[in-house]
Amino acid sequence: MAYETMTLEVADSIATITLNRPQAYNALDMQMGKELMEVAIRCDEDRSIRCVILTGTGNAFCAGGDLRSFAKDPATTPALMKELTVYLHAAVSRFSRMDAPFIGAINGVAAGAGLSLAVCVDLAIAADSARFVSAYTAAGLTPDGSSTYFMPRLVGLRRYLELAMTNRTLSATEALDWGIVNKVVPADKLMAETMALARSLAQGPTRSFGALKQLANMSFGETLETQMELEARGIADAARRHDGREGIAAFVAKRKPAFTGE
Repeated sequence: MAYETMTLEVADSIATITLNRPQAYNALDMQMGKELMEVAIRCDEDRSIRCVILTGTGNAFCAGGDLRSFAKDPATTPALMKELTVYLHAAVSRFSRMDAPFIGAINGVAAGAGLSLAVCVDLAIAADSARFVSAYTAAGLTPDGSSTYFMPRLVGLRRYLELAMTNRTLSATEALDWGIVNKVVPADKLMAETMALARSLAQGPTRSFGALKQLANMSFGETLETQMELEARGIADAARRHDGREGIAAFVAKRKPAFTGE
């Protein structure tokens, strides 16, 4: 299926989503929101996809919402914002809950909703030229796209409020120091480094990765005892599946496991 605002390539069990509105710094408009939701559902439903990469075309990862497209008629802007967030939030939800690991290859500026997309991923690798800025309050707005959920968990409440209120721009190195990204690499090495990680993860126990993601995300809202009960049920379910049985057998036989993702 062809998309107007992004490309989707699937090869070797890896889906690569590339935001493709370089003339607008890959800013999120209504069409991109719809397409991002469609792509997220596809990645969540396709069992052959065992890792997903999100990146951008040109010098930007995503410059946030395309405010120019909403400024034509201020009276309709609130309704348009509500519609766009339906698509954006559905996409983030599907990406966050799919079994396949979700990697951000942050190739340039991640601002506003672009920052939200950069922090909703499971793992993030940034080019040394990448920049991170909240940007919402600079336009008199408030965040969307999950940043108020993920950012306090990644950097702490005080640091997040500082970023969101002052719109301070973080360099890639600062983002690494704050825990927003996992690794910083030269810009010309970004996709090679990301693809190497994706290939490794795509050979792993995909459904166990998905269960791990859910356990980690739920841990902030559960008691110790409830979380441990979820862990007990999770590991029992994993041991029941093919990859759990294969992993145990491979450990005993001292060989490399051959995971299928099931």
